[in-house]
Amino acid sequence: SALWRCPDNTCVPCIGSLMGLGDIISQQLVERRGLQEHQRGRTLTMMSLGCGFVGPVVGGWYKVLDRFIPGTTKVDALKKMMLDQGGFAPCFLGCFLPLVGALNGLSAKDNWAKLQRDYPDALITNYYLWPAVQLANFYLVPLHYRLAVVQCVAVIWNSYLSWKAHRL
Repeated sequence: SALWRCPDNTCVPCIGSLMGLGDIISQQLVERRGLQEHQRGRTLTMMSLGCGFVGPVVGGWYKVLDRFIPGTTKVDALKKMMLDQGGFAPCFLGCFLPLVGALNGLSAKDNWAKLQRDYPDALITNYYLWPAVQLANFYLVPLHYRLAVVQCVAVIWNSYLSWKAHRL
């Protein structure tokens, strides 16, 4: 449907909303903050990150990946998944986590310590979910729908990332 088609492959408002939803799930279901203790600024930060960082970066990555490996065979999908998970995912997480820390006012020293503490676990957890999702995504989903499909799955991932990124 046209609603899910992303002509520029970024779906920025959609991604911002889904990142915000992930944070709401994190705060309400995982952290059990309740509505009175909900940190609205944190949700807005995650939405802003979705619009200003995640959407453009991941959408751009999918375009580059599709140019680099243009096919849609099972072997092409496997190659894309390997590049995505072996190259992009570690770099993306290594940028995302300290970006959240900086936006939350962590000093460079505290942000570095938090990254060293949280990055290995976040990357390992990434590997439990994303290789299978991305293999199916690269094999079955046309380029202009990939980011939207991934972001639907990512609501759960975003909940985890929000929890991980905001845990002190």
